[in-house]
Amino acid sequence: MAIGLSAQQFTEQDTLRGSITPERTWWDLNYYHLDIEVRPADKFISGSNLIRYKVLEEKKVLQVDLQPPLIIDKVIQDGKKLKVTSNGNAHFIKLKKKQKKGTFNEIVVYYSGHPKEAVRAPWDGGFSWKKDENGKHFVATSCQGLGASVWWPNKDHMYDEVDSMAISVKVPKGLMNISNGRLRKVDENTNTYHWFVANPINNYGVNVNIGDYVHFGEKYKGENGILDMDYYVLRDNLEKAKAQFRQAPMTMRAFEHWFGPYPFYEDSFKLVEVPYLGMEHQSSVTYGNHYQNGYLGRDLSGSGWGLLFDFLIIHESGHEWFANNITNIDIADMWVHEGFTSYSENLYLDYHFGTKASEEYVIGLRKNIQNDIPVIGPYNVNKEGSSDMYYKGSNLLHNIRQLVGDDEKWRQILRGLNRDFYHQTVTSAQIEQYLIDKTGLDLNAIFNQYLRTTMIPVLEYVVDGNTLEYRYAKVVTDFEMPIRVIIDSEKYWITPGDQWKTQEFDGDLSTMKVDKNFYIDVSETN
Repeated sequence: MAIGLSAQQFTEQDTLRGSITPERTWWDLNYYHLDIEVRPADKFISGSNLIRYKVLEEKKVLQVDLQPPLIIDKVIQDGKKLKVTSNGNAHFIKLKKKQKKGTFNEIVVYYSGHPKEAVRAPWDGGFSWKKDENGKHFVATSCQGLGASVWWPNKDHMYDEVDSMAISVKVPKGLMNISNGRLRKVDENTNTYHWFVANPINNYGVNVNIGDYVHFGEKYKGENGILDMDYYVLRDNLEKAKAQFRQAPMTMRAFEHWFGPYPFYEDSFKLVEVPYLGMEHQSSVTYGNHYQNGYLGRDLSGSGWGLLFDFLIIHESGHEWFANNITNIDIADMWVHEGFTSYSENLYLDYHFGTKASEEYVIGLRKNIQNDIPVIGPYNVNKEGSSDMYYKGSNLLHNIRQLVGDDEKWRQILRGLNRDFYHQTVTSAQIEQYLIDKTGLDLNAIFNQYLRTTMIPVLEYVVDGNTLEYRYAKVVTDFEMPIRVIIDSEKYWITPGDQWKTQEFDGDLSTMKVDKNFYIDVSETN
């Protein structure tokens, strides 16, 4: 059964962060210009964020988020300083100017301070203040879950993505800053790097990466033309990177096949070395897997197939489609990011090494599933569900692929998702209904079972001569997922429900096995 979470576990701050508050609803993000200086020696940042927005309703109070110990120094609109009332991470700005519906207005938020230092990036994020082996500063940001407001002031909720963004970062001489989008110019006098993102971007996807980088790149002939693929790595790692990053165009080829065109041609694709494991920052994917295959050299599936690819290149690049192109509105639905992207690892294997590799890999991932709490978390409080969103999510999608039974149809559905929800924020319910509509299958109970409970279906069966009796236990109402069984090397479909069914077979039922491609438990009873 599902494990409930009491509302008493959450605070006012959780609601201010995780819900679409009245002070957020009346204005729509249009443009940011984040203009900052980073001083690694002092672990200090300062600067401003210009926020341009469209007025949807004529209101006077606007919420901007920024987490302590950073402070807002002042907020300006049309040259006038505005009053700011703070409640923890949420800051309410009282506007003087009449906010006329349909118009575009701007505020500039000036801020400074010592941002939260990441404890275990990227899971407990913030700024990673490190040094490379040559003693040079090596700095990066990561903030999924924690929120982009841990290092810059913004509308820190996933539902409203900014349409475009400029990022200007001043760093010490001898270092480079790599951010999202394309590099427009470098101010040599101040060593300020000016980047521009032409596409909508989610707030946690924005990043700063500072180091003694060297650059190399290539032109990839993709579905939408020539894609610039650029790589920024520490100076001493150039040769290792040139060898390992050969997997980047292989990744692009597999994912454009399965998911459709890379969603951000205008902003290019980058891999950027960082001092932590890595993250899916949009068009600026960060990498810290130490130039080895697997996940820090390990095969998460135990199948052997996980050592044939660099987990970080494949997984984080997969997020360009699921997380950056299609983004969850509420972090409770983060399986839409992580389930599909975990599944993308299977599809990479399928494309380059065949279906057998793909199947054995995803089946092997099941050993990591905990079934502790449901995959979907509580809404409106910035709380994700179980980490099972990765491996259980990918196995759920693998189940659905079996039920569809036509790989080309399944491929077109995945491509359709990225086309029909292009650059959009979505709910799990929207994605579930899309898959129901496009597959033509009633998947409602299947989604409820795997996403909203901790139960794994148990196929109970009894063999009596050539008669098979079977049913599901530990299932939600109306759960009737068909599965394949193998009898005397022949494959048959059965459709168990929560009541016993009887079916006769010609083969020797003592040889019966359940196809392992379905994520269920099996129990033979007397």
